[in-house]
Amino acid sequence: MADSTTRVDFWFDPSCPWAWMTSRWVDEVAEHRDLDVSWHIMSLAILNENNDVSESYRAFFPRALRYAQLVTAAKELHGDAVIKPLYDALGTRIHLGDRKDVDAVMAEALAEAGLPAELIEHAPADPAEHPFAFEKQLRESHFSGIDLVGQDVGTPVVSVNGVAFFGPVISPAPKGEQALVLWDGVVAAASYDGFFELKRSRTRDPIFS
Repeated sequence: MADSTTRVDFWFDPSCPWAWMTSRWVDEVAEHRDLDVSWHIMSLAILNENNDVSESYRAFFPRALRYAQLVTAAKELHGDAVIKPLYDALGTRIHLGDRKDVDAVMAEALAEAGLPAELIEHAPADPAEHPFAFEKQLRESHFSGIDLVGQDVGTPVVSVNGVAFFGPVISPAPKGEQALVLWDGVVAAASYDGFFELKRSRTRDPIFS
């Protein structure tokens, strides 16, 4: 890897629309900058398992956890290289397609990513009947990201040359020069050791187009 290459680690929950938006931005930046991006799974269900959240939000976790389990199983059985293609295939259906039919989404995504259909067995609808075989690995991946930024944030977690932060939360994902300007600004701000938070209330939903 050349000295000019920027090392990026990106932790995502496949079901989070905001992580999806940020990932599209990173993809755009990677078309114009020399980035070496590694993709890692994290889980909103694990992040919030001991938190007081609304019932409607908690009802979302079983579905979200299945997607995280699927990506984890794919990674453990087929290697790191399958993470991004599977994430892209899942996210296209979950976010752009607004699909809620979890089994069909997973089956189609596995096929698109060139992965065996049997992997869906590692993301069981009834975890009591079929315990997840890679729980330890999922939690290790999750905490390897969240421990860099603290428990009071969410997904995505991004690390740039070892400097980690949550977000940015963006909508829509910028393109071209605007994407690069945002990238340079975010990385510059995060690189200052005393920088912790810059925030304003969201006034729009994710814009996927």
